[in-house]
Amino acid sequence: MKPKQNESKLELGQTFPVTIKRLGINGEGVGYFKRQVVFIPGALPGEEVVAEATKIQKGYAEGKVKKIRKSSPARVTPSCPVYEDCGGCQLQHLEYSAQLEQKRDIVMQAFEKHTKFPVEKLNIRSTIGMEEPWHYRNKSQLQVGKDRQKVIAGLYALNSHQLVDISECKIQHTATNEVTQKVKRILERLDIPIYNERKRTGTVRTIVTRIAVQTGEIQLVLVTAKKEFPRKEQFVKQVHTVLPQVKSIMQNVNGEKTSLIFGDETFHLAGKEVIQEILGELTFELSARAFFQLNPTQTVKLYDEVKQAAALTGKEKIVDAYCGVGTIGLWLAPDAAEIRGMDIINESIEDAKKNAKKHGFENTLYVTGKAEQWLPKWVKEGWKPDVIVVDPPRTGCDDKLLQTILQVKPKKVVYVSCNPSTLAKDIAKLSNQYEVEYVQPVDMFPHTAHVECCSLLVWKEK
Repeated sequence: MKPKQNESKLELGQTFPVTIKRLGINGEGVGYFKRQVVFIPGALPGEEVVAEATKIQKGYAEGKVKKIRKSSPARVTPSCPVYEDCGGCQLQHLEYSAQLEQKRDIVMQAFEKHTKFPVEKLNIRSTIGMEEPWHYRNKSQLQVGKDRQKVIAGLYALNSHQLVDISECKIQHTATNEVTQKVKRILERLDIPIYNERKRTGTVRTIVTRIAVQTGEIQLVLVTAKKEFPRKEQFVKQVHTVLPQVKSIMQNVNGEKTSLIFGDETFHLAGKEVIQEILGELTFELSARAFFQLNPTQTVKLYDEVKQAAALTGKEKIVDAYCGVGTIGLWLAPDAAEIRGMDIINESIEDAKKNAKKHGFENTLYVTGKAEQWLPKWVKEGWKPDVIVVDPPRTGCDDKLLQTILQVKPKKVVYVSCNPSTLAKDIAKLSNQYEVEYVQPVDMFPHTAHVECCSLLVWKEK
């Protein structure tokens, strides 16, 4: 009897040989067993492995490496001792130059899957990498727990509730590593109650540390389950003594049973309420909950790509959709006639206004709401953008925004994306009216499977 279509050729626990063809979007090896797709974390393109089936789903299976019969020449030994337990990085076992090649390939796969473009004609450029691809993250958010009497801080192991202590994260800035380590010891010495997720008892849930890389200022935020903070004054005093580089100490309260880090209430404990960061010629104030790019070095490269794509002459009117605190728009403001930005989060718009004012830009307008609501209104009033810049969340652009872009017909769309799949889907929807000039991948997060892109779309002259 023939197996039904989509019926698995594998059984749970079965071992099988497989050759890895490519990397998947989450950094896992992708191969085929009897024409069935299999995803195998830790396996690399070109490798021949023996795997064990760990999950059987309709149309695909997942496996784990039991033995590598033929190893990739690009395979390296991960330098992080908890690499396999932590799950924060996915590609430390692949040498960095090969990571950049694979990230370009991940972008190509997304366009092959979600568009009808002949990919060989698509100008997907080589990934822009880092000179020093370690210790680049300016912010760490580590859950706090106890291992007997010892205070630990780290991330939960993949698909589990086991907290992996991360003492020296290799992709985290060394200053944030040092602060987290010393804060753990202070909590231990003062015997401040640590939150227990299962019992929902205790106080301290998360240690959040952020460094403003250019100024060296550090902000420490302790997330607690309730406002009451035992031995708070002693804690602050010890932080000042042991960590004089910490310029801002804040407390955030999150009593909810949630995977979100921050709650709604933030209290100022000591030092400054904000720290100052510099990007290029721009200065930003970072409050405890403010979003800011995690890799400032690569952010400058990404924003320069946006500027290059926009190719401004000083006469253009720009829309910065999903503008956040205005970083991309302000990057373009010196070379634009006018920048208009919008975001649904009112606090971000207030910050964007402050940032524009602080830098002396008088050619900016920031409003709360969606681009698809504001754009038609402005066009009706006689204001039409020459360039629209979008930098949406992982889910991509709202379909109504894409339809609005097609109606407004700006000469250029510069699409900044953190998800190649939604980028490809959205570009496919715009492609009847817009030519894809190029897609430029940028490696914002070395040693992980994430890849950012800056794409230039130009209106097709009829």
